[in-house]
Amino acid sequence: MTQALLQALVSGLAIGGAYALVALGFSITFTTTRTLNFSHGEFVSAGAFIGMSVLFLVLGKPLTSTSFGTEAPGSAGQLMALVAALGVMGLLGWLLYVLGVRPFAGRPGMAWVMSTLGFGVILQSFGLAIWGPKPVVVPGPAGDGVIRLAGIGVRPQELLMLGVAVLVMLVFDRVMRRTMLGKAMRAVAHNPATASLMGINVQALMIGAFVFSSALAGLSGFMLAPIAQASLYMGLAVGLKGFSGAMIGGLANPRGCVAGGFALGVLESMVNLWQAQWRDVAVFVLVILVLAFRPNGLFGTAQVEKV
Repeated sequence: MTQALLQALVSGLAIGGAYALVALGFSITFTTTRTLNFSHGEFVSAGAFIGMSVLFLVLGKPLTSTSFGTEAPGSAGQLMALVAALGVMGLLGWLLYVLGVRPFAGRPGMAWVMSTLGFGVILQSFGLAIWGPKPVVVPGPAGDGVIRLAGIGVRPQELLMLGVAVLVMLVFDRVMRRTMLGKAMRAVAHNPATASLMGINVQALMIGAFVFSSALAGLSGFMLAPIAQASLYMGLAVGLKGFSGAMIGGLANPRGCVAGGFALGVLESMVNLWQAQWRDVAVFVLVILVLAFRPNGLFGTAQVEKV
């Protein structure tokens, strides 16, 4: 029983790392622009398929292939695929902000909600036209063997997912708290008008927020593909769980969002030990309970508007 719990904990932390990356992306865009990318899930799927396509090209296969067979790209190919996924997703984030958010931000109503949703539908439609709906098994950069630790079996990709997620979050936290860029981002999050008067390029930081959050979504998809297979529908659940983690932790608190993402991953894995069909129920019951008693999340603070 102890080994089963430990196995569930490790797996939960690995998948929680993906949720935490997505939750952090939601927090970044919310705190800087007061908007959210409701196509974040599709960005996760797109990151997986962009990385996968580069791996196919490295192996000399057509871009639209659906199987790697027995071939596996080397570390250089994996690195190229990662850079391509981050770069393309960052570019899509910039495009989303310019076309789907900036024209509607600050106006009455919530037209940006529909524009971001529509962007995701367009992105998924292009993906279906190119690759189709079939899931693809993607080889991991560290192989697909099982590592035995304390009597449990752990896939190298799970450890890599967890390690990369923690590293990204630590670097981001340090940048936010110890650098001028971080201070500028916090100033924009607090009051964009005042930050602009202080000489901060608010528009550039808002664009950067969407670029970085989209790159995080692409990283999440790229790292998840060898664990859960690459699918154009995989991002829907990841995006929804990531948003749930952000709501639990508090959208305006990046550390809280990260904690919420990891917590949901562990909860989901633990419930899976008992009855797999109840894991989504448990997740969203927790979300409802937290928001019922703490509307701003466990680590969020109420926004006070002075008039």
